[in-house]
Amino acid sequence: MSAASRAPLRSNRTNRTAERTADARARVRSRAARAAVGAAAAALLVSACSSGGTSGGGGQTGFITGSDGIATAKEGRRADAPELSGETVDGGQVDVADYKGKVVVLNVWGSWCPPCRAEAKNFEKVYQDVKDQGVQFVGINTRDTSTGPARAFEKDYGVTYPSLYDPAGRLMLRFEKGTLNPQAVPSTLIIDREGKVAARTLQALSEEKLRKMLAPYLADGKPEK
Repeated sequence: MSAASRAPLRSNRTNRTAERTADARARVRSRAARAAVGAAAAALLVSACSSGGTSGGGGQTGFITGSDGIATAKEGRRADAPELSGETVDGGQVDVADYKGKVVVLNVWGSWCPPCRAEAKNFEKVYQDVKDQGVQFVGINTRDTSTGPARAFEKDYGVTYPSLYDPAGRLMLRFEKGTLNPQAVPSTLIIDREGKVAARTLQALSEEKLRKMLAPYLADGKPEK
């Protein structure tokens, strides 16, 4: 075989090698991107499924954490809630922005989480008591790999308010660092009538503590001053 006839073969082999190399690099980049999202979510949930815990406040954070584990930010120092919308556990659609003008109780939970099971009935009971006072409860279900266990959880505990399905924790990552953001499962946040995050706790809540956390934002239909 002449050198001239061998040249196209070498060229074809070179092209195929280059294509395989490019494909491999693209797959590596894709895996790295997915890993980065997963790592960020895992870091956010480093204290996941704990039955208690608090986060510091004061200084430049704009909020203060009380001895009861409830952190609050005064009006004027509250961060806007991020966009929280998407498909729900039962296949519906929810956009938290649609509830502006109401107080929103946002509860992060997972069917796999024992403290979440402990507090579920408390949340449903309080929700039934306050839903006619301009209050909407919304869940964020996370780290359930399918909606089946989450739907079973809601049925078992009689949960009637909607929950966004967020298996990878992407919605939680939308909250700004240094604000009252969810950092554990369970976490509970109060979003005031202006769509701003007013309070947060990183622990399972009894009925009494949930009512205490919510009460300041119910007075006269206005958020706390």
